[in-house]
Amino acid sequence: MSLVPPPSPPLDFASVFAGLAPHVSALDECLRDQIQAFEPEIREMAGYCIDTSGKRIRPALVFLSGWKDEEVTPDLVKVAAVVELVHLATLVHDDIMDEADIRRGRDTATRRFGPEAAVLLGDALFAHSLHLAAQFPTTLVCSAVAESTRRVCSGEIIQTLRRGTTTITRDDYYRVIDLKTAELFRVSCYLGSSLAGGSSDFVDAAANFGRQLGIAYQIYDDLVDFFGEEAKIGKTLGTDLDSGKLTLPLFELADCLSEEERKSLLKEITGERPANKPLRLRQMQTWPIFDRVNLVLESHLKEAAAFLSPFSVEPAAERLKTLLEVLRSQVAVLKIANS
Repeated sequence: MSLVPPPSPPLDFASVFAGLAPHVSALDECLRDQIQAFEPEIREMAGYCIDTSGKRIRPALVFLSGWKDEEVTPDLVKVAAVVELVHLATLVHDDIMDEADIRRGRDTATRRFGPEAAVLLGDALFAHSLHLAAQFPTTLVCSAVAESTRRVCSGEIIQTLRRGTTTITRDDYYRVIDLKTAELFRVSCYLGSSLAGGSSDFVDAAANFGRQLGIAYQIYDDLVDFFGEEAKIGKTLGTDLDSGKLTLPLFELADCLSEEERKSLLKEITGERPANKPLRLRQMQTWPIFDRVNLVLESHLKEAAAFLSPFSVEPAAERLKTLLEVLRSQVAVLKIANS
């Protein structure tokens, strides 16, 4: 009989969020209630976007950063709904620009309703998130969410204007992902810790943690676009190269290629020739692109942990840090699948 214990299953967001089941249940009920606030003619469309199948990472950041005990507080639930509505709106708009067909294992809003209706649906979700934020007795929530929404949209605009160009730098790339992804992670932690009455120092630390986690998560997502399996991930992959987006895996690959091969890759980015994803994936496997990108990702996870290290006695800090291990575990799973 073998005495070697079976390997532990990889950590995933669902396993960590299981401890938030009452919070997520309250959030889902709150989100379903919002559907009735939309005009009758578009309630079905709004309900299609406000489903309960997502990972709910940003709402979880609200709950975890505001964690004191297991009590489900209405303010945190409402703020979690606000940030999730902003996120859902960005997904609707992302899928339009990426011409993506699949999101969360089903048709995207743009495929189901058409891009013209979908872009307005995303606008309606944005507007309703601010309507909810304005219901708080303090202007803190509405001000923070409005600013974050502007920053997220600015990031998307900058990225859209730079698609198909090869003049952007790594700094430009980080600027975009800081705005379009990390900002919502940051504001989720900021609002959760603020509404829970955290000290100003902890609120700042939690917000900085969220920002670094968000950057790392986007880098992971950029890896998934090349190394993931569409059936497992549940969304259209391979859109970055097709749409001319220079992401970190492509920056790293370009650095490894010969001058002639690099010019060929850049022509795919600019649309001068069709994107050749199978070739680029083979090249990424020939050169250790996954490992190179993961080193950068890991540096942001370590920086995120450093912000919380002075607050080890805070229950919220310890719970937030579990997300770092979850992301590390998901990266490891992705690497094994491509070994």
